[in-house]
Amino acid sequence: MSAVIQSDLDPGHVRQWPMLAAGDPLRTVAWRGGHPISARAFLADVALIAGLLPNARHAVNLCEDRYAFIAAFCAVASRSQTTLLPPSRARTAVDEVLHAHADTYVISDVPLDPAPHPLVLLPELAAAPTGAAADVPFIDGTHTVAIGFTSGSTGRPKPNAKTWDNFRIGSALNIEVIANAIGLQPGQIAQLVATVPAQHMYGMEMSVLLPLFGPFAVCSERPFFPADVAATLAALPTPRVLVTTPVHLRSLMRDTVALPPIAAIVSATAPLPAHLAAEAESRFGASVIELFGSTETCVIAHRRTAKEHSWTVLGDVELRPQPDGTLVTAAHLPAQVLLQDVVDILPGGRFDLCGRNADLLEIAGKRASLADLTRRLLELPGVVDAAIFQHDESDSGGVQRLAALVVAPGLCERELLDALRQLVDPVFLPRPIRCVERLPRNETGKLPRDAAIAALSAARLAND
Repeated sequence: MSAVIQSDLDPGHVRQWPMLAAGDPLRTVAWRGGHPISARAFLADVALIAGLLPNARHAVNLCEDRYAFIAAFCAVASRSQTTLLPPSRARTAVDEVLHAHADTYVISDVPLDPAPHPLVLLPELAAAPTGAAADVPFIDGTHTVAIGFTSGSTGRPKPNAKTWDNFRIGSALNIEVIANAIGLQPGQIAQLVATVPAQHMYGMEMSVLLPLFGPFAVCSERPFFPADVAATLAALPTPRVLVTTPVHLRSLMRDTVALPPIAAIVSATAPLPAHLAAEAESRFGASVIELFGSTETCVIAHRRTAKEHSWTVLGDVELRPQPDGTLVTAAHLPAQVLLQDVVDILPGGRFDLCGRNADLLEIAGKRASLADLTRRLLELPGVVDAAIFQHDESDSGGVQRLAALVVAPGLCERELLDALRQLVDPVFLPRPIRCVERLPRNETGKLPRDAAIAALSAARLAND
């Protein structure tokens, strides 16, 4: 059993940080428009939203403002309802989730056109007087507070249910990793700026759950352009943590913008090249912590990519290699989870990631992985973004052909193929390579397979 923003974490398992409801009611839990929002004002907003919600089983939270999302998420949970987290906020993805789950309404902090029905449009938040008090809503730890959907990068999105205790226990592990990485002292509050949406499981863990369960205050804005990232960070007190993705980090590195002092950069959603992590550490003077996880498992491992090749598992997480992937066991998981990732177990709770089962290739008796091939393509001079994948067509031998989408201004497809030929075995050369203006990545930088196939077809038609 647990209450919103309260935690009874085992003191022998993780450090005891002041929790939102149990600590100072004036503690800052979020920043909005440059102004701090206290725990007391936050709880008042949760109570306000809860009173506006209809009687239903599910809610789709489309709030763009991160603070509004967090308050609405807690309000929904306090009503013993479940928040659905579509793989994206695109209307088609939202409609699919709505059609698949009866008795569902939508919450938004901005008008939607066309407006789904029923829709709860939030009023102005964080307007409660600081002296106003609100009760901490009770939430059964076994209640399913969220259902997250996989990104669809390897197929059709799949639902994954998360209870309040799943989130509470898993957050304790994340708090320990981030707090240790930045040397956070008891009584200190770290400020979070996230370039990823709250609706994604990574965004949930790092920008929603951390300020609920740990000594963190999150910025409500989600900056996109490098100058906006720098300005958003500069408006907050230290220590500051940037939560981002390899795609966003690469964009920061290409820009000349100077960031204010930051304590750490956290990255996930896609493999982070070691050279990019090292360059970012050198330029920004902050450790780059890469997290490994999935919608099914949440975060289960971490590494400092500029210094470490191997991963370290979090807390009590156990990995057991299987013929078709890796079996994951952890206290924050209701059951064992089989991941497609292939790992090599090392002593001391560490492992090497060999690639995804579906990512591994064997052609003409030779082996490679799509991730490694993509990494080599990305390292070519002039390549801004790229992805190698298997498309639906097969050659005369029945082998699915490889294709590549590349963003490389000033370079042609033949030049890219010739350069890649020096780095990979000829059997793994992608044909075709198509140059595009941008890759159809989603909000977290992932490239859904159906979007990649569609972009390849469009590029082929444009070149014919």
